[in-house]
Amino acid sequence: MDGLMIAGVLLFLVILTLAMGVKTVPQGSKHVVQRLGKFHTTLGPGLNIIMPYIDQVAYKVTTKDIVMDIPSQEVITKDNAVIIANAVAYINIVAPEKAVYGVENYSLAIQNLVQTSLRSIVGEMGLDDALSSRDQIKAKLKAAISDDISDWGITLKTVEIQDITPSDTMQSAMEEQAAAERQRRATVTRADGEKSAAILEAEGRLEASKRDAEAQVVLAKASQVAIQRVTEAIQGNELPVMYILGEKYVDAMAALAKSDNAKTVILPADIPAAIQGMMGGLKK
Repeated sequence: MDGLMIAGVLLFLVILTLAMGVKTVPQGSKHVVQRLGKFHTTLGPGLNIIMPYIDQVAYKVTTKDIVMDIPSQEVITKDNAVIIANAVAYINIVAPEKAVYGVENYSLAIQNLVQTSLRSIVGEMGLDDALSSRDQIKAKLKAAISDDISDWGITLKTVEIQDITPSDTMQSAMEEQAAAERQRRATVTRADGEKSAAILEAEGRLEASKRDAEAQVVLAKASQVAIQRVTEAIQGNELPVMYILGEKYVDAMAALAKSDNAKTVILPADIPAAIQGMMGGLKK
């Protein structure tokens, strides 16, 4: 009976020893093994043999890409504008022993490193550049942290600027600025329109004045020619002239009689004598 019990204990110890010495690592993971509290080796995917009771799996690390969400934070630009920025980083652990022994918490360390670098990069840019240069910020951010995390056995696959927007206060200020700019442009456009209209109106008046002056010159020349021809035609005979002047005189009196302001029209008794008097005045 005692021998059977001892055999059973020995069989249990053998099975336990084999179980402790044989380790199966799943695909996409690596196990860090310590021997007597000191780093010994890293186990890859598949079946692995370690020394029972001496070796111990201390850390289980994934080798798949890890997506790290970088929390939003307030960042001050070069021109003292406040914006809200956050990012997302994609990392891969290529040396698990460095990741677990090189830094206490690599996730927290990378998060703080990205946030610090992002504040530094955006702090050297103006507001407009920061809002429109995501690719430039991404490139600088990747270059800034890649070397640092490589010492921890971690590769930065990429980092993306997920969101970068002005703070609520800055958005209100930008909206007011945009409204003021639109109002300024409208005022300038209206002033330009009024100026153009005034210029066109002045040019119209100038053109009309020139045309009036040209018409008066033409009329004056026509009158001159008419007078010359009349002078040549009468050749000292006053009768045609008296007839023409009499006709004009009668027309003028008729127009005067039709005027609202003229209530009484007095005609001379001897119209021919009056016309001769006018001609005499012209000869003098």
